[in-house]
Amino acid sequence: MTISEKVAYLKGLAEGLNLDTEKSKEGKLISVMIGILEEVGLSIEDLEENALALGEEIDVLSDDLADVESVVFDEDENDEEDYDDDWFEVECPTCEEPLIIDDEALAEGFIQCPNCQSKFSLDLSDDVVEADEEE
Repeated sequence: MTISEKVAYLKGLAEGLNLDTEKSKEGKLISVMIGILEEVGLSIEDLEENALALGEEIDVLSDDLADVESVVFDEDENDEEDYDDDWFEVECPTCEEPLIIDDEALAEGFIQCPNCQSKFSLDLSDDVVEADEEE
């Protein structure tokens, strides 16, 4: 039973007592108290409805935020992992220009610097990349 229903029941009981709300001090008091209870009950029901609506809106916003976070943070993490796995940086032994090398270029056995056009091979022993100049 809601508060408004309880107040309506109380109002019905008071009316069933046939209290004189015009002349009796007690009748006036009970009538005013029931009126106040009706207003309080309606206000509480409005607050409960608003709280439920806000809760639903918060759930929607939370879901939207989770979608945004997955797009923003997951792509960044995947991009970094892909970069670390498929690419690495070396320095040209001739012009000392930093070069980004992928696995495909590494499989060819030599690298040609786009800056100075010199060709060099990479020494991959002990997982350390060193450039050896080709003649």
